[in-house]
Amino acid sequence: MSANAANMPKTLGELKQAGYKALTVKDEIRKNLVEKLKNKEEIFPGIIGYEKTVIPQVVNAMLAKHDIIFLGLRGQAKTKMARMLVDLLDEFIPIVKGSEINDNPFNPISKFAVDMVNEHGDETEIEWLGRDMRFAEKLATPDVTIADLIGDIDPIKAATQRLNYSHEGAIHFGIVPRTNRGIFTINELPDLQPRIQVGLLNIMQERDIQIRGFNIRFPLDVFIVYTANPEDYTNRGNIITPLKDRIDSQILTHYPKSIEDGIKITQSQSWIKRHHDKEVVIPYYMKEIIETAAHEARSSEFVEQKSGVSARMTISAMENLVSNAERRSILNKENIIFPRITDLNAILPGMTGKIELVFEGEQEGPVKVSKALVGRSVREVFRKYFPDPLVKKSKRHSPQGVGGEHSQPASDPYTEIVKWFEGGNYIELSDEMSFREYFDALKKVAGLEKTVRNYIKTIENEYELASMMEFMLDGLHNNSKIAKDELEDGSSVSYKDMVGAMLFNSKATQKGSKSSYDYESEEWNT
Repeated sequence: MSANAANMPKTLGELKQAGYKALTVKDEIRKNLVEKLKNKEEIFPGIIGYEKTVIPQVVNAMLAKHDIIFLGLRGQAKTKMARMLVDLLDEFIPIVKGSEINDNPFNPISKFAVDMVNEHGDETEIEWLGRDMRFAEKLATPDVTIADLIGDIDPIKAATQRLNYSHEGAIHFGIVPRTNRGIFTINELPDLQPRIQVGLLNIMQERDIQIRGFNIRFPLDVFIVYTANPEDYTNRGNIITPLKDRIDSQILTHYPKSIEDGIKITQSQSWIKRHHDKEVVIPYYMKEIIETAAHEARSSEFVEQKSGVSARMTISAMENLVSNAERRSILNKENIIFPRITDLNAILPGMTGKIELVFEGEQEGPVKVSKALVGRSVREVFRKYFPDPLVKKSKRHSPQGVGGEHSQPASDPYTEIVKWFEGGNYIELSDEMSFREYFDALKKVAGLEKTVRNYIKTIENEYELASMMEFMLDGLHNNSKIAKDELEDGSSVSYKDMVGAMLFNSKATQKGSKSSYDYESEEWNT
């Protein structure tokens, strides 16, 4: 039906003359889905990584007119996909004007609508309900009642209208009947008390509701979508077996299977472009580090794997990373926002609250565990761009920015850099340094710029070069080639000789540096 409200039928008679055919909500969704498939339209735009796994399952379920449950760990776009199902509804549908439960004018089910049609016939007034008004969502919490979901007797309504409590007009409808002819979603289904879940059984199977045991039945037309974490996610509750049996299709969601998909998701959801007068440039390797940190967390022995690691962690981490670079650009009156390795400490607040730790992780603390995850990530990403410092073979892996194997002499390509630090030299870097101070400090390290240029052939400007130079230093640190000390506030770091750092207190240490993490042995050192 046309979206032009002025041309839409206003009465039941006009609706009949227009030849309107009412469909059930599932038939309506199926019809629109088939049309989208024929036209090769994207069913869930913006959902990344589910093209060959989750989305085909959802499409199959809707073609079969199934109620569904999205089952997966937190941060896997379950709620987002449920909300996007609204786009498969018709733009408008007709309802009996004034109906609380969106009565179909051709087949009214509430007493109000039945009386209206019986009294006025083809002159019964109708109104048009938009698709956004046909979606309802309820977060399952222990305090949700049957009255919230199904309805209850309203004593005030009964008294005002002088109705007997057994009269249908005394009913206050809950959220489910008010979503009649639409999509109803319950999030975190296991949190719903079992006795309340029982109240959903009739809706799922017989498609009707009963209120207070009265002999009043409403055959509802509703597409029900649930979301839930796996039952063993917490001890808060589970899904009762009879209800689970009535849910037609169970859709298993998952985290991004590749770093590239994860980067696309983070990039699409992060608030990055904040200024009209400043350019935000995020090196691809920084995106890889953040996403790899999430992948490391999802397999870490310190992290509770049953709780999962949400995609919201990488989004928050990316936004904090950009914010730290933005703050520096404001302080130094620079026009380019370009994150550095020294900014990685700024992502920790976006990580620590989003990972649940097992006992061993709690012993170390969320900050130490998060730093270790970032360190492992730096080490893994470093080996995509530069030769592995721990491999002593004539053939080394170095992608030159794009990937590939390159034959190298048996000598260590990092020898000149490491020897410079062994000579008692060190550099200090702060996350508030201007670009010129930062670049000048890095250029002091003998062989650093030359080695970076030898392996990265696509450097376009000094910002990229300086960024890669610090990346190389941190990669060498995370592969136990040089040492790194941090000040207590994490705003400054110093790179120095590994052996010298073990034997003597450096200038940075005297200022109060923290213990460090040995990424090779995966232990913390003081």
